[in-house]
Amino acid sequence: MMVPVSVLDLSPIIQGSNAAAALRNSLSLAQHAERLGYTRFWVAEHHNMPGIASAATAVVIGHIAAGTTTIRVGAGGIMLPNHAPLIVAEQFGTLESLFPGRIDLGLGRAPGTDQRTAHALRRTLASNPDAFPQDVLELLSYFQPDDGQAVRAVPGGGLDVPIYILGSSLFGAQVAAALGLPFAFASHFAAAQMIPAVEIYRSRFKVSPVAQIDKPYLMLGVNIVAADTDEEARFLASSGREAFTSLRAGTPIQLPPPSREWEKEVVAFDAGALDTAPSVSMVGSRATVAAGLGAFVDRMQPDEVIVVSHIYDHAARLRSAEIVAAVAAA
Repeated sequence: MMVPVSVLDLSPIIQGSNAAAALRNSLSLAQHAERLGYTRFWVAEHHNMPGIASAATAVVIGHIAAGTTTIRVGAGGIMLPNHAPLIVAEQFGTLESLFPGRIDLGLGRAPGTDQRTAHALRRTLASNPDAFPQDVLELLSYFQPDDGQAVRAVPGGGLDVPIYILGSSLFGAQVAAALGLPFAFASHFAAAQMIPAVEIYRSRFKVSPVAQIDKPYLMLGVNIVAADTDEEARFLASSGREAFTSLRAGTPIQLPPPSREWEKEVVAFDAGALDTAPSVSMVGSRATVAAGLGAFVDRMQPDEVIVVSHIYDHAARLRSAEIVAAVAAA
């Protein structure tokens, strides 16, 4: 039934805990995902977020890769306006040298933070997110074999690091299609433009001189909170709902414990309403998640689904990953 399934982890810092525990839990989840047969485990760059421990994304990837053996590990993603492309090439060239054949590099064009923090990241003062395609091309050039370039990425040059373009709008779809790169759409939090973005990516895809694939490869993000019953999943999902509401209000918080106050009835996923859905989410038991995920995959035909699970209790998060793996294997 299912396409390959992967994990996108934000290394959540829960209320009453700290970043050290969050990073230990991320490794635990990655090891669990590896045992369960997930395809890849990605972490994302965010800054000035009290509830996210993955700001130094390349360092976290090294931590995860060192504690696993077979699962692909990568960035979903690195926010390119925050960095010189050469630095990113060196970091991921180093990771690929340490963990050959296991490293992915997803690239986004947003700063992954608020405007003040973006300025504190320095490069954003002079950089322009609309220069993203040029920055991607510069980054790709550093992975080319050494043919006498004046500036080389060492490590980096000649290494095979798959590049993915991330997006939550039509812009990323256009870039991925024009360059011939895989495309990961953030439908887990910004589904409004998912359908037109997917159509643009698939219809405009071409094999460019820097292409890494010969046909479109589409990944779609999905929020899933799975538990043994719909009632338990509904309760667990209240943590993410409260945290996301606070983020939208401009006051990000650490991931709170589940609360009856933030509970919401489990509503079956409706593939027919995707045109107007603000996000793609499934909350419930194995049967509920299987029905929703199956309908989503049937409608959108992604090549891969990457799952985000905002769950306060680590054991419950591991259990959710088990249920999703079982659905994917059915």
